[in-house]
Order: sequence, then C-alpha cells, then structure tokens
Amino acid sequence: MSKIDCQGVLFDLDGVLVDSTPAVARVWTIWARKHGFDPDETVRKAHGRPSIATIRELLPNADHEAENAFVERMEIEDVSDVIPLPGTLELLGSLPANRWTVVTSCTRALALVRLRVAGLPVPEKMVTSTDIVNGKPHPEPYVKGAALLEIPAQDCLVFEDAPAGIRSGKAAQSRVVAFQTTESDELLRRAGADWIVKDASAVSVAERDSAPGISILLRGS
Repeated sequence: MSKIDCQGVLFDLDGVLVDSTPAVARVWTIWARKHGFDPDETVRKAHGRPSIATIRELLPNADHEAENAFVERMEIEDVSDVIPLPGTLELLGSLPANRWTVVTSCTRALALVRLRVAGLPVPEKMVTSTDIVNGKPHPEPYVKGAALLEIPAQDCLVFEDAPAGIRSGKAAQSRVVAFQTTESDELLRRAGADWIVKDASAVSVAERDSAPGISILLRGS
C-alpha cells in the first residue's frame, strides 16, 4: 500500500475513467483503411494523443480539420459500449468536487458524450484538445488542468494510461500514477510513471484530520 499526499487530482479520460478502447479501435481502423494505413499501427499511434496530431503526422498534406471532423463524428456516434472502468464512480465520488478535473486528448464534444454515456460526473471545467495548442506529451494539458484547480502542477497527482500522457504529466512536474488498462508495465515505466496499479479499483481516498489536501491510497503499487 502506498500513500500519496497531494492537493489536486488530474485524470485522463479514455483508459482511466472510461473504457472506450473498442470504439477507438473501430473508428481508427475505418480511418486507416480509408487511407491505406495499417490499422493496428494507426490505433497505436493515435492512443493518448489528440486526433489531429495523428492525422497531421500520417497525412501531412491533407485537409487536417476536415479529417479530424470526420474522425470526431464517428467517435461521437460510436459510444454504445463506452462504460466506466472499475472503481471509477467510487473514486470520483470520494473526491472533493473542486479538487479534481479531467485532462483529455478528446475534443470537448467527444469528452462530454463519453462522460455522460458512462454515467460519470462532468467536472465544471476540464481541459480537452479544444482548449490547448500543444497536445500530450507536451506539458501544456496538465499545466492547464492544474491551473483550472488553482493548484500548482507539482502539487497535483496525475492518473494516466498512455505513455504520451505520462510524459505530459511528468513534464508538467506532477507525479503520475499509471493504470494497466491499455499498455504494458514496461512501456509505462519507460514513460516515467511513478506508480503502476491495475485501475481505479486499486485507488482510494484516505480520511485526513485537519490538514488540507488529499491522501490517495494505492493498493498493489
């Protein structure tokens, strides 16, 4: 059991709070085949990054906004099997509402759809690809997430599942807990994860006496 004291908590969305892996794979497979790319490699490249970053990398001369809109439309329509990951509802319900938010590579529209379909609380403010210039692994997303909470990034704990997101959190000077939901432990460690646990079911919030902040307990880290 590990105990981590922090002031705020920043969650990635896909692979951390919700399981959207089948939907993401279906959408990117369709897009990859449309353009003659290997579907498995394309899905891997797209994981944990803004869609438009993958599109720019693979189709440098395309109409990136149009392609991104096509991908986003498919993702918004393909949410029938998007569900909360184990322990997510309990963990979010145990955190003070003003001490956590979501920092995701989804667009705002897609993030809202996935949170609502999964039956999860929607934070008053969150960071999406719509709100940033530089996507993960750049530190900007998590720096902005911490700013929304009015807490220094170094006092925030980040929960991630993708190497790009882990690098983003570490570059923002936050500590990072990685979930084993989508990648191997080796890749998570190589990206710089401070702790690795199964999913939110291995995370709980400890009671504190009068000291401000949050104490996070990790089982099996």
